[in-house]
Amino acid sequence: MSRNRLTSVAGAATVLKTFTVARPDWGVTDLAAHLGKSTSSVHRILSTLADEKLLEQDPETGRYKLGLVLYELAAAVPSQRTLQNAVLLPMTDLRNATRETVQVGVLDGRHVVYVERLNSPHSLRFFSEFGRRADAHCTATGKALLAYTPTTRVERLLKGWDLPRRTEHTITDHSVFRAELKRIRRMGFATNRHESAVGVVSIAAPIRDQGRTAVAAISVAGPAERLDEHQKTIAQVVTHMALAASRRLGFMVSN
Repeated sequence: MSRNRLTSVAGAATVLKTFTVARPDWGVTDLAAHLGKSTSSVHRILSTLADEKLLEQDPETGRYKLGLVLYELAAAVPSQRTLQNAVLLPMTDLRNATRETVQVGVLDGRHVVYVERLNSPHSLRFFSEFGRRADAHCTATGKALLAYTPTTRVERLLKGWDLPRRTEHTITDHSVFRAELKRIRRMGFATNRHESAVGVVSIAAPIRDQGRTAVAAISVAGPAERLDEHQKTIAQVVTHMALAASRRLGFMVSN
């Protein structure tokens, strides 16, 4: 932990990170209970963030939600804007080719955060929320990213990581998981068959930048009854679109 760390700033950051897609608004009392902090200290942080327009308070309910300033800040992140520009066309082409839900996710420690999504036109489809976080070890996107992450970093992540079992198909053994990452590097794509949710299948491939770093992964997800039959074909399309996005980021295929 940095010696220059400011407790007040850290507290404000902790509060901001509690606002998620699943929990977009908070009252002072329930947020204080959630964080294990006093109501008065949480109220001061919320009020300050609202004064700075980072949060907004509903005048009727008194509950807080994220303010427009945060959206403006997010739009100014160069890497995110570059990634968005790089994946938009390949995502659209992939959704049109497969008629399934297409997502782009980035790695955040032991989790994947989905930053872009195009929904399937089917009435029966895989549904996920923009900004959703998921375990990296049991999603195709997460496994594709971890497979192209330096081994030393993967080993640091595995240390103390219990690999939570989400279904009976989830890989929970470290040696089996290492073998899975090795297989993904050999194949060029990752699969998730019922590992995060029974009945859901997804296929993902890494998106790499000019420095050959896997900065994101693009995936197709849908019901097993549709994807199982066409898994090989879909994998080919996914890897092709991942390469198309990678080239937009300056990635060049080595001879």
